[in-house]
Amino acid sequence: MKNPSVFENEALAEKCWYEEPITPRFERSGMTYTGAYTYDGHGARVLDLCGKFLVAEVTVNGTRRDFVLGTKRDITDLLVIGKNDVTILLRAESLSDGLNAIVMLCEDQLIRVKNERNLPYAEVVPAAMQARVDTYKARLEKYPKLARMYENGYLHTAHTVLDLCEDGTYFLVSGDIPGMWLRDSSTQVTHYASISRDPEIASIVEGVLRRQLKYITIDPYANAFNRDPNGNGHITDRPLQSVWVFERKYEIDSLCYPMRLLYLYWKGSGREELIREQLETVARVILDVWKTEQHHAEQSPYRFIRENPPVPWDTITNDGMGAPVAYTGMTWCGFRPSDDGCQYGYLTASEMFASVVLSYMAEMLDTVCGNRAMADECLALKKDIDDGIAKYCIVEHEKYGKIYACETDGMGNYSLIDDANIPSLLSIPYIGYAPVEDEIYQNTRRFLLSHDNPFYFEGKYARGIGSRHTPDGYIWHMALVMQGLTSTDPAEKRALLDMISSTDAGTGYLHEGFDANNPANYTRDWFTWPNSLFAEFIEQCLDEGII
Repeated sequence: MKNPSVFENEALAEKCWYEEPITPRFERSGMTYTGAYTYDGHGARVLDLCGKFLVAEVTVNGTRRDFVLGTKRDITDLLVIGKNDVTILLRAESLSDGLNAIVMLCEDQLIRVKNERNLPYAEVVPAAMQARVDTYKARLEKYPKLARMYENGYLHTAHTVLDLCEDGTYFLVSGDIPGMWLRDSSTQVTHYASISRDPEIASIVEGVLRRQLKYITIDPYANAFNRDPNGNGHITDRPLQSVWVFERKYEIDSLCYPMRLLYLYWKGSGREELIREQLETVARVILDVWKTEQHHAEQSPYRFIRENPPVPWDTITNDGMGAPVAYTGMTWCGFRPSDDGCQYGYLTASEMFASVVLSYMAEMLDTVCGNRAMADECLALKKDIDDGIAKYCIVEHEKYGKIYACETDGMGNYSLIDDANIPSLLSIPYIGYAPVEDEIYQNTRRFLLSHDNPFYFEGKYARGIGSRHTPDGYIWHMALVMQGLTSTDPAEKRALLDMISSTDAGTGYLHEGFDANNPANYTRDWFTWPNSLFAEFIEQCLDEGII
């Protein structure tokens, strides 16, 4: 969906949501607005309030479904009864006279949005979380917009996506897509791991981890899962997938991220119970997959075919096996962290991430579980991967010298690009594979942040890395944040803070990709990952005295 704030009522009507604009009548009483609306027969689809949208989970006649509510900041409760009566409960600071709201009702059904911590907007967050925000916000007094975006970003996960399940675990949508990605759900709470000595924070991070580890044992080749075994998601992909699986695109990083989160949670909280209970079982699953995929053509059971994909890279070639690869010691990968298919089967940044995570797993297995044999197995696989990276993933560029290729097949073919999603080559120091001053990384960085990288774009308002996943000319906020996190130049960091905060289309939140010539055009209005990452970048800048 394009940025809804640029639409007028008439423009919305042209999108076939209305035959004509609907004008509400409001009566203001404290924090409640009550309005009467005309039902035009099209069914409930959109509530447009202050120009923002939010997909939330609701129950209609006992059936769970998604419903576009909007907004991520302003609504705490919405009750729709019958065709005409609507009550909207707003946050106090959001009240204003003459509020423009458009509601289309859902036939004669009763729709009630759950007013819990998670949906659609959690007013209360753990005290330790708010205390951290307040501490850093106090240091941003001279930068009010940056202060607001920091608070929005740090609390975005806690405010909008924490869904406490019946088993005490947490289900996290990535934002405006209803599945739980192993990657996204890790990044959404990573910044909370450092304060997880607080019991309430610990229960959140551990609740996410317990669900992730359960998912990995259900299907280690899947990248996204359902809240319940309901069969939702990409059900026409072949081969058939578990009813728990929302999407089954195999990405190395989907197994890396939960292990990284577990390690950071251990270091942040000091808690070992979850590691003792589950790590050996889950590590066995991960090791078996990664060792099998060292011999993809000969041993792998994994295939993926999406019939009639919207773009060629939304599936895998060669009858679902991918392009041929040679043995390299590295482990095969089907899809990039953008969920786009790999051109060649060894994705360098993901191999690096696996190498780092294997060292984390080895440390936890040895120190906490006392399983030296499995720890050594992790380190042996790490050496295989590191040797493969050194042999096959470094190429000589006539302009930049030795740089890392994005992908290779071990047979002499490779690609020289980088994608905005993380892990990326730009993120090498961030994921912990090499220090920022490493010569090959610095050479690679110069290549990535130039027009020699096919996914580097420059426009009137921004320049940076985009993705095949979004239109040409769209830059990803996530890539700009990562450029800042891995920079050692204070001037570059300050410039990026300004570029990022000025391309939010006036929403106070970061998005997926945005048009470098018109940031009002963007993808994904609700995407918590880059917002969490931006909060981390702002904290880094404050801690380093850059702002």
